[in-house]
Amino acid sequence: MPCQSWGFLRWPGLDGLLRLFVVLLLWSTFSEIRHIPSSSMFPTLRVGDRIIVERASYYFVSPAIHDIVTFRDPTQVNHGLLYVNGIAQKEDFIAECPTYKSNLTYVPQGHVFVLGDNRNNSFDSHFWGTLPIKSILGRYVMRCYRPNR
Repeated sequence: MPCQSWGFLRWPGLDGLLRLFVVLLLWSTFSEIRHIPSSSMFPTLRVGDRIIVERASYYFVSPAIHDIVTFRDPTQVNHGLLYVNGIAQKEDFIAECPTYKSNLTYVPQGHVFVLGDNRNNSFDSHFWGTLPIKSILGRYVMRCYRPNR
């Protein structure tokens, strides 16, 4: 049985170029490269790091505790510990224990409470409150570039 050909795909390299275009279109639709502008996530991420963020997963699942997310700017901290639903969270990834104390915060439906790893130097929910989930731009996938210092 003979193969059916679409005339324009007979040109050498055109089918590969078309496939590359489709991959780039999908990549730009569902992910992006972001720049880390502050030390809020130190030591996990550093100022100047470039990270890959995927934008599709939160259409299907809700953000989970310990997810690293990027978001548009817009729970409770006690004795240096973060409490979620009254349970102290194990956080061995933070730079240092918070020196501040926050009031008990109820997180409404459709919102999240976000905290940077560098708690004492982070402009996050302990400063401005809960964040609407619709303000989340994406979920951290991996670091793709770290400038040499």
